[in-house]
Amino acid sequence: VQLQASGGGLVQAGGSLRLSCTTSRRTSDTYAMGWFRQAPGREREFVAAISWSGTSTFYADSVKGRFTISRDNYENTAYLQMNNLKPEDTAVYYCAADQIPRTSAQAVSMGRNYWGQGTLVTVSS
Repeated sequence: VQLQASGGGLVQAGGSLRLSCTTSRRTSDTYAMGWFRQAPGREREFVAAISWSGTSTFYADSVKGRFTISRDNYENTAYLQMNNLKPEDTAVYYCAADQIPRTSAQAVSMGRNYWGQGTLVTVSS
């Protein structure tokens, strides 16, 4: 399973970014997907996930109301729209897909995932 994340960059606090995760066709319409992040000196943490069907989502409390996850299986891509970014959102963001097909969004948060490479998001104050 190959996952390719992109879209990171430098943004001022209060700004927005959209991350993209492009996958193989089988992954995109069969597996729940999500995003994790890892800040310097900290452990990797769950951010957001979407079910294999795209009908349900799940968010960490720290990003609720600011981040939105979505997927376009026709384009084989999952997205993370990040609004009202804060300096504490600075991290490397990793795309993930559950190892078991047709699961819920919550399943991705358990961490038993396939992983893409990270994309760096830096939020300046």
